[in-house]
Amino acid sequence: MPLLNRDNIVIGVAQIINKKNGTHEFTAKDINVFRNYLTFCGLGLSNAQLFELSIQEYKKNQLLLNLARNLFREQNDLERLVKKITIESQGLMQCARCCIYIVDQSILSSTKSEDVHFSKGFDMLYGEEFKVTTNNFLENSRYAKIAHHVATTMQTVNINEISNDQTLSHLLISNDNDTFELKNLLCVPIMDGDDHVIGVSQVMNKLHGRVFTEDDVAIIEAFSVFCGLGIHNTRQYEHVVRLTAKQNVAFEVLSYHAVASEEDVQRMIHISIPEANQLRLYSWEFNDMILTDDETILTSIRMFVELDLLKIYRIPHDVMCRWMLSVKKNYRPVIYHNWRHAFNVAQTMFSMLTTGGMNPRMNDLERIGLLIACLSHDLDHRGTNNAFQAKVDAPLAKLYSTSTLEHHHFDQCIMILQTEGNNILQALTPDDYKVVVHYIESAILSTDLALYFRKRSEFQKLVENPVECWTDPTRKDLLRGMMMTACDVAAICKPWEMQQVIAKLVASEFFQQGDIERNQLHVEPIPMMDRDKKDELPKMQIGFIDSICLPVYRMLADAEPGLSPLNEGCKRNRENWEKLQQEHEKLRKHDVDQLRNDVNTNQTKTLTFNSAVRRISKSEISNQNQTSVSHHHNVEQGATRKRSSLCIII
Repeated sequence: MPLLNRDNIVIGVAQIINKKNGTHEFTAKDINVFRNYLTFCGLGLSNAQLFELSIQEYKKNQLLLNLARNLFREQNDLERLVKKITIESQGLMQCARCCIYIVDQSILSSTKSEDVHFSKGFDMLYGEEFKVTTNNFLENSRYAKIAHHVATTMQTVNINEISNDQTLSHLLISNDNDTFELKNLLCVPIMDGDDHVIGVSQVMNKLHGRVFTEDDVAIIEAFSVFCGLGIHNTRQYEHVVRLTAKQNVAFEVLSYHAVASEEDVQRMIHISIPEANQLRLYSWEFNDMILTDDETILTSIRMFVELDLLKIYRIPHDVMCRWMLSVKKNYRPVIYHNWRHAFNVAQTMFSMLTTGGMNPRMNDLERIGLLIACLSHDLDHRGTNNAFQAKVDAPLAKLYSTSTLEHHHFDQCIMILQTEGNNILQALTPDDYKVVVHYIESAILSTDLALYFRKRSEFQKLVENPVECWTDPTRKDLLRGMMMTACDVAAICKPWEMQQVIAKLVASEFFQQGDIERNQLHVEPIPMMDRDKKDELPKMQIGFIDSICLPVYRMLADAEPGLSPLNEGCKRNRENWEKLQQEHEKLRKHDVDQLRNDVNTNQTKTLTFNSAVRRISKSEISNQNQTSVSHHHNVEQGATRKRSSLCIII
C-alpha cells in the first residue's frame, strides 16, 4: 500500500505479508486499519525527511560560512587563497583529488574557446602536499582539457562513470604520464561578479566508492561563488598593490623633479636675508613688484625669522631654503595664480599677525600653519577655477567633488613637506605635527569662496556678539578661515596703482579661461570671464568688492581694530573703480547719443533721397503719357540716368 505525504504524493510503499491468525487472509477491515495507520506513517516520514533535510542544509550553510570566513582571511596572496580553497574542497566533497585552474586575466571577456587559457593551476591529492602544476599539465592533461571545456561553456560537468561516458570521451584521453585512476569527476566554473569565468574547480573520485550526487553539485556550485569572490578580491588586492608600487615610483620621480635643485639651494643659503624694515615687510602697502624672484624667497624666510619660528621649531637654514624654493618651483607660470600671488598672500598674513595685532590671538603652531598655508594655498594652480575642472571632467574633479583645486593644493603642500630635505616640521612631536597639518588643511580649504559664503553669516554673529576670547577651537577655526579669505583677496586693498595692475592680471586669467570655454567647449562663459565684456571691468570689480571683500574686511575690523587699514584700502579702491565706472557710463552714453544722431541724420538723408526719387518718377510718368510707345525705351534710360545723378549728388 502506498505511503502518501500531505500533498498525496507517494513517498514510499508499505507491505504486510502472511496474516498470522484467522483465515490467514487480509480482510476489508484489515485494509482499512492499515490505510489509516499508513496515513500517520506518511506524515511522520515526511516530517522526518524535512527535519533531516533542514539539518543537512544547516550543516551545509555552516560549512559554507566557515569556508567564506577562512577564504576572506587570505586575500593578499592568490596562491595561499587557492591552497585554502583546495583543502576546503577536499574536505567538503570527500574526494581523492582536487584541482583549481585560474583563467588568464587578459582574456576574461572572451567567449571564444581558443582564447581561453589558464595562467596557473593547482593540484592536491588526498594525503599529499599542495602543489602548483606545470605548464605542460595545463596544456596536455585530460583534467585540464575538461576544465577548459567547462570554462568555455560555463556549464557544470558531472561524470559518474568515466568508462561509460561518451559525451566527453575525446577529452579523457591522457597524453601525460599521470598514473591516477580516474573513476568519476565533478567540474564547475568559478565566476566573478560580471559573470566572467575566472577559474575552474575540479574534484575527482568520491571517497568510499561513492559518486557525486546532485546535492554535491549544489554544494560545490555554492562553494564556487565564494571562491569567485575570494579570487576576484585577491586579484583586485594584487592589482592595487601593483598600482601602489607604481604610484610610489611616480611619487619618487615627481618628488625628484618637484624639489629645488641642490645648486639653487646652496646659492640661496649663502645670500644674506634683508632686514624687515628694508623690505617694508610690516607695511599694508608692501609692493612685491620691485623684488626679484630670489628676493621674494629671502623675504618669505624673513617672515619666519621675524615670528621667531625658525628658533622655536629648530628649522635648519638649508631645509628652510630648500622647502621655500621647492614651493616656488611647484607654482605654474599662469597669469595670476602663481608664486607671486602666494607670496603676497603670505605677506598680508604676516602683516595681519604683526601690524594688525592678531599675533596675541594665535599660538606658535597656528602662526607657522598659517604661513605655510598661505605660501602653499594655490600650489599647482592651472589658471582655471573649480567649475572649469568639472566642465572638462578633469581627473581632479573625479578625485574631489567639492573644493577640487583647494584639496589638490593641500595634497601638493603635504607632498613637498614629506619629501626628503623639505620637512620644516621635522622637529615637531607627532601630536603637534598632526595639529599643524589640520591647521594647514583647514586654512587652504578656506580659500574656496564657496566655503566663505557658507561660513560668513556664522562669523558675523560672533562679531556682533563679542566673546571674551577666541580660544574655542570652532571659533578659532572660523577666525583663521576668514583671515585666509582676507589675505587671498588682499590685492583689492593695495594702493590704486598696484590694484589696477593686479586687477588686469586677474581679468586676463579669467578671460583666458573664457576663451577656452567658448572656443573649445563651445559654451558661453559667464560675464566675468567673457573677453567681449572687458570694458565692464570696473563694474565687475565693484560687484566683487561689495559681495566678497568689504563684508570680510568689515567683520575683521570689528573683531580687531588693528585690521581697519584693510577695510579702508578696500573702500578707497571701490571709490576709484566707481569713478572709472561713471566715466565709462558717460563715455558709453556719449557714444549712444552720437550713434542716435548719426541714425537720425541718415534717416533724414534717406527721406530726402526718397522724395527726390518720387518727383523724378512722377515726371517720367507724365512724359510717358505724352510720348509714343516707340520712344518708351529711351525715356526709361533717361530716368535711370537722372536717378544715378541724384545718387551721386546725395
